[in-house]
Amino acid sequence: MKDFKDLRVWTKAHELTLGIYRMSRAFPADERYGLTSQIRRAASSIGANLAEGCGRRSDGEFHRFLQIARGSASELEYHLLLARDLGILEPADFEGLQAQVIALERMLTRLVQSVRPPPKADGDDAEERTQPQHRKELIARS
Repeated sequence: MKDFKDLRVWTKAHELTLGIYRMSRAFPADERYGLTSQIRRAASSIGANLAEGCGRRSDGEFHRFLQIARGSASELEYHLLLARDLGILEPADFEGLQAQVIALERMLTRLVQSVRPPPKADGDDAEERTQPQHRKELIARS
């Protein structure tokens, strides 16, 4: 188990989520349960999946939650594009948030690539035998 707050990618995801919440306060009231909610959920899901993955016991499980976080980042990227195209999000705001999301996606991709789960042998759960020391080294590098 590792502390997710030690991951630089989690810090960036958290900062992005806070910015998304601030920015989306200006969205129209009729979008509160639509696009506003979806954007906020996608943004907060990135950090939440990083946190949950850090609390898991194997690199294989950590890897899976990193992939989910990366998927949430892609979902957020689309929702921001949609908000811009609907005229809900100003182009300048979109550009700044889009740059943050893309940088975060790159960080997540690098981390996913560095946490390759070991291949499972037939009838053997090699994922469960992964040593947590490997994750500590990854945290130091991320």
